[in-house]
Amino acid sequence: MKKVLIALLGLTMTFQFALAQDQAAQAGWKNQKYSMFIHWGAIYSTLGGVWEGKPVTRGYSEQIQAHAGIYSDVYGDVAKQFHPEQWNADSIVLLAKAAGMKSVVMTSKHHDGFCMFHSAYTDYNVVDATPFKRDVLKELSDACQRHGLKFGMYFSLIDWHFPQAYPISSSNSDPITPEHHEYNKKQVTELMTNYGPVSEIWFDMGSLTAQQSRDLAGIVHRLQPGCMVSGRLGNDAGDFCVMGDNQYPDYKIASAWQTPASVYDETWGYRSWQEHGKAADKAHEKLEGLIKVVSRGGNYLLNIGPRGDGSVVDFERDVLLLNGAWLKLNGEAIYSASANPFDTTFAWGEVTTKPGKLYLHLLQTPDNGTILLPGLNSKISQVTLLSSGKKLPVKISVKAGVTQLQLPADFRVADKDIPVLALTCKDGVDITPQHLLRQVNRLTRDNATPLFSFSGVDYESYYRSEVGDSWAFTSPRPARLKLIYSDAEKGRNIQLTLNGNSQVIPLSGGSEVPLNNDAAHLQWGPMYSAGPFWSGINGTHGNIKDIDPKQPWPNKEDKAWTLQSGWQNDAVIKLPGDRSVARYILQEITATQAGDYLIGFTSGDGIAVYLNGEEQMVHNNPERGGQQSEVLLLSLKAGKNQLVVKYYNRFAKEMVMGINRQVPQVLYEQALGISVKGNGKVENCVIREANPVSVHRNLRMPNLAVVLESK
Repeated sequence: MKKVLIALLGLTMTFQFALAQDQAAQAGWKNQKYSMFIHWGAIYSTLGGVWEGKPVTRGYSEQIQAHAGIYSDVYGDVAKQFHPEQWNADSIVLLAKAAGMKSVVMTSKHHDGFCMFHSAYTDYNVVDATPFKRDVLKELSDACQRHGLKFGMYFSLIDWHFPQAYPISSSNSDPITPEHHEYNKKQVTELMTNYGPVSEIWFDMGSLTAQQSRDLAGIVHRLQPGCMVSGRLGNDAGDFCVMGDNQYPDYKIASAWQTPASVYDETWGYRSWQEHGKAADKAHEKLEGLIKVVSRGGNYLLNIGPRGDGSVVDFERDVLLLNGAWLKLNGEAIYSASANPFDTTFAWGEVTTKPGKLYLHLLQTPDNGTILLPGLNSKISQVTLLSSGKKLPVKISVKAGVTQLQLPADFRVADKDIPVLALTCKDGVDITPQHLLRQVNRLTRDNATPLFSFSGVDYESYYRSEVGDSWAFTSPRPARLKLIYSDAEKGRNIQLTLNGNSQVIPLSGGSEVPLNNDAAHLQWGPMYSAGPFWSGINGTHGNIKDIDPKQPWPNKEDKAWTLQSGWQNDAVIKLPGDRSVARYILQEITATQAGDYLIGFTSGDGIAVYLNGEEQMVHNNPERGGQQSEVLLLSLKAGKNQLVVKYYNRFAKEMVMGINRQVPQVLYEQALGISVKGNGKVENCVIREANPVSVHRNLRMPNLAVVLESK
């Protein structure tokens, strides 16, 4: 089974979708760690989640126009009431600074299409349509420059006000018409030209074509070379990927990424009737979120929603300042810190690191006051409480490769407190991976640590992509490396990095090696289907291990699997498509003996393959629509094997499915001029695609393996 925790790798590849980002700008953005998001709109903030005297409880309050069904002209007239007497850009920026935030990102335009900047291409903007007559985005940009914070902006790719915009669906993931795209290009050009240095632009929603995404990314990188583009631009054209709202991944991501979070999960824009609770409770919740994100290598973007009069809600201010006080004492463990260097998580809290330092963020008191750090080879010369600099009398011992810290008997983590222990490591931080492959002679996807990112055409098709594979291993003896691959990988180029040394290798010229199996004697059972289900490509709707197709699935109240007597292997099955739905095929394969078999699959917008309950492959179709074919090397056990394939449909009007038996059982072997000394030291190998379209794009080389052949 694939491991989830990975070593964080920086972005080193070149985008083909957009101009390559400046490494210094990229590093600067990643080191910010903590930023302020502002959802403030002249109309929705004035309404404050209320329409016709009643709270609008459905959806986010910044989308009140849609959720309350307000006519566009009636909604637009609310702008005449906008006169934010309490607005002060310097005050907002100084609040962000006191909160420990390093940049401010504001909504230049949300889905309602109202511009909080002075646009030459519409009078539906804060200068021309309100009595305030001031460009608040420009004021905020200038204030950021005055006070030394970075400035960024949010830009909605959909626009409910633009006449030629595509009719808007409930998902907001809608195509952008050519006229609307030209309008977006003009406004993005304004934003990249008239508002000083921009550290990031946060595109959101819409379902763009690949060319449309390239156009907008190109404008940004041409006019603002230091500006990072968010992954919600779609088509893998972003510089950083974005988690779902208020989402904290339990794994590390091998590209630049960010979690957007709001003080309230229920809304981003101001809501006058929002229940607040205790500021200390909320501050602790959001501080845990910040620490979790940084410990996994990401940036945290925390939102506030000012009132229509421009003032900040007192509760939100208090939350930010409480965490700002913590960061004044503990910020060393956050800013410019790297992700948890251990390939495991800890029940007591999170870990960040800097050269020669480990920072242990204690979210709770460790059991028995004991902290175990597996694989730490470094000698700890000092343990201090970061907030005070006070040395702690910690008893340190090492047994069987595990460093044990025994905290003082009276040490307790107080309620709503997160102490940080700073460990100084003599001669740097050196950790032997817990998942080290010892005395291994074959590196495959089954024993790899996958490198994850997020890929997709649009918000409805994003999924956790696997952009590479990594191995930490030791070799029993000196060995040469050779590659094993199938026709699925043949002709492509990989970047293989061994102990920090990289080279590009074309997968060509390998010699054919027949698989040692007897595919003709496999017995294929009938096909069963389940679905359709509304879905994305990630995950399954129920347990996929030891399924009884005659029983309800995925839940007891659901139908049993449907026997599809008319469906056949080696044929393409086509069904009417629908938006964002999944269907499953279940088929039993009986093998007379265990072995590796190449099996083919045909799919449309996305596919996930599971064998005996274990994930084998997941990917979307990076091209909008069309048919995909590939082969996958599956290790069948002797006897019955259960194959489950999830087919995902996002765009196509026709769902395409197929499981193919007629696949040549042949692999290729290709010798490399690379070797390892086999002296027992830890070796590190990473494989990615050479010059990928995007660092977020799935590797899709499932049958590629590295063999260590004794000299």
